[in-house]
Amino acid sequence: MGGRKIRANARTEAANTGIKQIKRTGRGYRNAANYRTRILLASAARTAA
Repeated sequence: MGGRKIRANARTEAANTGIKQIKRTGRGYRNAANYRTRILLASAARTAA
């Protein structure tokens, strides 16, 4: 009965925090494509490290 598994969402929270940090440091992107590219580059750098 007490065999429920706890799922951690640490990776999702870390990704969201990273995206929010990019948004803060960029002070708003006018071009959505540039914003998306910056997020993808940052996540690729994190996974490569």
